Amino acid sequence: MAALELTKFSEQISAAAAQAGASVVTVQARRRIPSSGVYWRDGIIVTADHAIQYEDEITVLWSGDKGSKAKLAGRDAATDLAILKTEDSDRSLPQFGDPTQLKLGNFVLALGRTRQGNLVASSGIIGGLAGESRTWRGGRLDQSIRLDLELYPGFSGGPLVNVEGKILGVNTNGLGGGRPMAIPITTVNRTVEELLARGYVARPYLGAALQPVRIPESVHSSLKSSALGGLIVLHVEAGGPAEKAGIVLGDVIVELEGQAVPRTYEIRWALASRKVGDILKLKLLRAGTPVDVSVSLAERPAR
Repeated sequence: MAALELTKFSEQISAAAAQAGASVVTVQARRRIPSSGVYWRDGIIVTADHAIQYEDEITVLWSGDKGSKAKLAGRDAATDLAILKTEDSDRSLPQFGDPTQLKLGNFVLALGRTRQGNLVASSGIIGGLAGESRTWRGGRLDQSIRLDLELYPGFSGGPLVNVEGKILGVNTNGLGGGRPMAIPITTVNRTVEELLARGYVARPYLGAALQPVRIPESVHSSLKSSALGGLIVLHVEAGGPAEKAGIVLGDVIVELEGQAVPRTYEIRWALASRKVGDILKLKLLRAGTPVDVSVSLAERPAR
């Protein structure tokens, strides 16, 4: 009975790989090792941004064909996603699953394609799950999905697949310090829409260089929070949101929306959760005197 059940499970996994694999492509956009991608919807391929080294002469191929040209339509390093446009419109569209139904230890597949277009697979389990998270570049992931499987070279950009052959997200080793993880389909869909609209994801910025410092005990009583430290302004970008709000060199940011901000990452996380046009309320110490400012967040300029 055990052998029969194992055989059935093996056949189910093989069928799941074949079903999802029909939408998986090889993406040749860097030297040496190509990456993988997913034919997400008509004419649109999703892949990993870190695997796009050159933006011209990108080739994608399925098994058994000679490949076709694709055009980079947008990229976002913060979520490690890029989209390509192709004239191929008669390819198999994937079936999508619900990654919010994943449980720790669920069996999953990572799929990719080789340089020749051959479908390849790696198997493992869901090694970690959490709610909304931020990448080190400031991208918002609707769900944190850590994978306990091997993402071999070229697998980034390929799909995470459940035992039913449904795609749950896009795999990458470019966001978690080299650790394999999956970008959930909700995040992919949101990013695809914005990339198609403008070619990049608009994110707000403050326009100031900050460094942690301790603040004098004599000013604690004037603050709502119990802040013992703050962020001193070392540089203010000309024409940026901070300058327009009146922030000057030497100001010390001690509160954000009434909460202490002793570390720079708290400002980064606050910016990552807000949109262009939002108002950021800060309390500063200027020559020891508390000052309230409201910063209207603008779009980070292209570099």
